[in-house]
Amino acid sequence: MSRVKTAVAFLALSAVWGSAFLATDIALRTVPPAFLGAVRFDVAALLLFAVAVARGDRILPAARDEWRPILAGGAFSIGAHHALLFSGQVYVPGSVASVLLGIIPLATPTLTRLTATRERLSPHRVVGLVLGFLGLVVIANPDPGNLLSSNLVGAVLVFGSAVAFALGAVLTHDSETGMSLLSVQAWMMLVGAVTLHVTSAALPWESAAAAAWTQTTLVAAGYLAVVAGAGGFLLYFWLLDRVGPIEVSLLEYVIPLFAALAEWTVLGRVPTRATVAGFALIFAGFLLFKRDVIRGELRRIVDRRRGRRPTDD
Repeated sequence: MSRVKTAVAFLALSAVWGSAFLATDIALRTVPPAFLGAVRFDVAALLLFAVAVARGDRILPAARDEWRPILAGGAFSIGAHHALLFSGQVYVPGSVASVLLGIIPLATPTLTRLTATRERLSPHRVVGLVLGFLGLVVIANPDPGNLLSSNLVGAVLVFGSAVAFALGAVLTHDSETGMSLLSVQAWMMLVGAVTLHVTSAALPWESAAAAAWTQTTLVAAGYLAVVAGAGGFLLYFWLLDRVGPIEVSLLEYVIPLFAALAEWTVLGRVPTRATVAGFALIFAGFLLFKRDVIRGELRRIVDRRRGRRPTDD
């Protein structure tokens, strides 16, 4: 029953975050990207703070070290990530953006190794990275005669959002705090919302006054803030606690399937061959990059089912 519950939660989160790309596409028709992200995390942060207070969690950071992951994660993994992601979705469909974000599980450990441990990447990890980037190129399909094509611009912006998210993960890696994950995430969303508001105000093509809040837009934005934002992150941390980071990282490769399904159901849009081929390359790169970790995890699962003590090799 526990495994079934976990599997249902995994699929539910994949469906929620996959369909969020369609909701973003709809909301972006009448609301500027950075401003849309700011409003989304205004509401999501408020809801998470309310849940944290209701649970009796400590809300205020008590030490300087507790502010570091909040500021880094909020500015990069929430603020910069969504500013670039939503801007990229102005140029490419959400289903394509969801596939491009599959580079995150490759970018995060790579940045960690290059900036923290200074370890050299093994040959199979390098090949995995190359496959991942080949997938990005296939999806972007750059035209040498038109390097500012909408598809390429969108792909570059979404790739930048993936790097921003990975950088936020690196900067918050091994951070110690006595606060609950819920409280930390609420603060990150608040910092991200402020970052997005500042970004929106600073960009000349962004205008909060130009946003048209139609009924459809309000529903889409509400879904992003309440269901995909507050509810999605609560479910994410529940899964992270139960199955660990390796299995949770597979979300990045299930979410695109639901994103494509949502677009096909609502808009009748079918993924292109380039998107499918790019997804296959990125996923193959992930499997190769994480080969040793995946082998170890599978060995531990087999050992647990056989009633043996898991090995560390």
